[in-house]
Amino acid sequence: MDEFAALEERILRAVNLVKRSGMPAPRPWSRAALADTKLREQAALTEQLQKEVSTMRAERDHVRQRVERLLAQLDAL
Repeated sequence: MDEFAALEERILRAVNLVKRSGMPAPRPWSRAALADTKLREQAALTEQLQKEVSTMRAERDHVRQRVERLLAQLDAL
């Protein structure tokens, strides 16, 4: 029981010290919420970039096919 009382005393001293210093107490939940928000933004951006890459690959394939047809016509001459 003495160890528990000593721990309680240390916690109370730490709380009082933070109060006297004027420093805001750490807010892990707000930091977690901020990280979650940023993660969602990054996920949306990642999805958008994946769509753009897919579109560009399709365009590249289309251009490649047109160039191959033109080269085939030149070879035929």
